Formats: sequence, C-alpha cells, structure tokens
Amino acid sequence: MTDTRLARSLSLRDLVVYGLLFIGPLAPVGVFGVLDARTDGAVALVYLLATGAMAFTAWSYAQMSRVVPHAGSVFAYASEGLGRRAGFIAGWMAMLDYLLIPSVAYLFCGIALHALVPAVPAWMFTVAAFAATTALNLAGVRVAARAGFAMLVIELAVLAIFIAAASLVLARGGGGRAWTTAFAGAGGATGHAVAGALSIAVLSYLGFDAIASFAEETTGDARQVGRAIAICLAAAGVAFTLQALLAAALSPYPAADLLAHPERQGTAFYDVSRMAIGAWLGTLVAAVKAVGPAFAAMTAQAAAARLLFGMARDGRLPAALARVDTRHGVPRTALAAAALLTLVVSVVAARRDDGLDLLVSVVDMGALAAFALLHASVVGFFVVRRRAAGRTVHLVVPVAGAIVSVWIVAAAGALAKAVAGVWLATGLLVSATSASRER
Repeated sequence: MTDTRLARSLSLRDLVVYGLLFIGPLAPVGVFGVLDARTDGAVALVYLLATGAMAFTAWSYAQMSRVVPHAGSVFAYASEGLGRRAGFIAGWMAMLDYLLIPSVAYLFCGIALHALVPAVPAWMFTVAAFAATTALNLAGVRVAARAGFAMLVIELAVLAIFIAAASLVLARGGGGRAWTTAFAGAGGATGHAVAGALSIAVLSYLGFDAIASFAEETTGDARQVGRAIAICLAAAGVAFTLQALLAAALSPYPAADLLAHPERQGTAFYDVSRMAIGAWLGTLVAAVKAVGPAFAAMTAQAAAARLLFGMARDGRLPAALARVDTRHGVPRTALAAAALLTLVVSVVAARRDDGLDLLVSVVDMGALAAFALLHASVVGFFVVRRRAAGRTVHLVVPVAGAIVSVWIVAAAGALAKAVAGVWLATGLLVSATSASRER
C-alpha cells in the first residue's frame, strides 16, 4: 500500500519562516513608488489598513486549519465546509496562485540578478535559482526550512540596517517630508485614492496563507498553524508599515513628482535609499531583493506540491501525485510535477514582453478567488452545516473578508479576469466530467 503520510517535522518557528519567506520582509520596496504617487504620500496608512483587511483572511485560515488540519489548505477547507465539488473548485483556483507564484519569483530573480550582473543572461540566473531551490525541496521539508531560515535572517538584517540608518538620518534632521505625511498625505489623502492603493498593497501579503498547506507536517497541535499565520501577518504588517513610514519621511521630493513621472515609481525606494542614506544601501537592498524571490519560490513550490498531494489523495487528481517519498517524507511526485510546470511557465513568460505583469495579475486572481471560497467555507462549516460550535463571529468576519476579496478582484485588469475565467470554466468542466464518472 502506498504511504500517504507526510513527515511531522515543522515547528512553529519553521512555519513562520515559510510564511515570511513567501511574503518577503522587503515586499513594499517594489510598489512603494506606486502607492506613494497614488496616495499623495499616505503610503504608511495604506499598509496599516491592508494589514487590517488581510486579518479577516488570516482569521478564517486559523479557524479552518484548527478543525480541518489537513494538507491541501483551501481545497480541504472548502470540501468540508461547502462540499466536494466546491472544494475542487477552490483547489483549482488556488492552483493559479501556488503553481504560478514560483514562476513569477524565478522570473523576477533572473531579471533582477541580470540587472546587477549584465554579463550573465537572465535565463541562466532563473535556471540556477530553480535548480537550487527545487533540490532543497526534494531533500525534505526540514532541510528546506533551514535554508529558508538562513535567507530570512539575511533579509531581516537588511531591513534592520535600513530602519536603523533611516532613523539616524531623520533624528539628525534629514528627510524631505513630515512623518505625518505618511499617514495623512501631503494635501490630505482622499478616500478614493487610499481605496485604490489598498487593492495594490494587500497583494504584498499574498503568501502567508501557504502556512496552512503544511498542517500535516507540524509538530504541534491543530492550533499551531493558526498561531503561525497570526504571527506572520502581524510581523509583516509592522515591517511593511514601518518601511513605508521611513521611506516616505526620507523622500526628498513630493509624491506629486512620482505621479507626474511614472517611470520613476518602480525604483523610488532604491532612489530614496541612495539619496538619503547612501548608494551602498540602495545596492544592498537591490541585491537582497534579487535573491529573496528564489526562496519565496521554494516555499511556493512546496505549498503547490501539498495542494496537488491533498487533491490527489482525495481522488480529485491522479493518484500518483499522492505518493510520499519514504526517505524524506515529502510528496516527491507532486513536487516534481509542480517544478516542471513552474519551469515551463517561466520559459513561456520570459518570451513575452508583458510576461511578468500578466503572471502577477493572474496569480492575484487565483489567490483572491481562493480567499473568497475560504471565507465561504467558514460560514458553511460553522453556520450552515454546524459541524462545530459556531458563533456570530463565524458569519460576520468571513463575510467582511469575502467582500474585501471580491472588491479587489473587481478592480483587476480585463486580461487577468479573462485568463482566470477560462481557468475557472476549465475547472468546472473537469469537475463535471469527474462527477459523471463517479456515478
């Protein structure tokens, strides 16, 4: 008989490491300029509100991981709360997130490293990052967690250096703006502007949900996943808001300048660091932001494999994907499948001028659709099916979270919606075909 048990070797610290690696402690660096321009400087306020918005999703994950501590994350939760067909659709939509995020990260890694070392082609960096992190995942979840922890320490060290250096400059009277601008805007941030920026800021948090994929590999009780998710979100929220606050206060030019020159928005954080603190810091942040995505991809690849594993074990995908390597305790076949798809998508995206932007948009759609079904699962499990003692909060919080998810999906681009729609239609067709065979 094929063994379908995963090795229990992940501590609370390991889970938090996976979550923070997936998110990336320096996630605001890439979108700081966009948010600063859109909100007239109120970028710290946006991240503060985004943390609150994502708290609804974190709460729902904590509730479902406690009562359904299985691999497969939102697939398992929706299956229990809404039924097998809804569970399949939830898992199917989550695939857009978990299976494509590694491609986004590897592609970004290759592009960023090529910018630092132009003599080496981007594709060579992409392949090297893919090979190294895939090998770590195949070596076992514990080995990958240790490597990830080392990278996370480096990222946190760079963040600490930026915070210390920025604080020193501001204490000496440096900086171009009042610190209150980061919360109120230069001319009073409008609600419409903040709401529009919020739909971008919440995407910086995508990834903490991957912690739930490792529910069967934890060494603690069923509440450990929920604790890790809460810690991860809180840590990211503090780090993101503080980064935004300091960068906004240091900025030597008004946010209106960035709005007038959109070509400078992508490098705004690096430019602020170089001008206000020193060129060495801008280069250091750029280097870490180039390598960090490879480890985010490692975590995403591992989470994707657990999703495939969970769906296969439940009979919704080919049984071969539910096999577990007895030596390392990992779903080796599912990992290989996820890695192969990641490599193919990365190559295809690299051949398109808009490949990176398209992948990011589609990933966001998959994640937010899965979040909406997660919230529905909480209501279905605790309120409708009453499979555990529920309270009013099991209705109010998930509904609020679902509204946030649907609102952000509505603000997405037309092409991303079209791709997600085709993927959803394909999933419905696969589900209907599978159901007819079962009869």
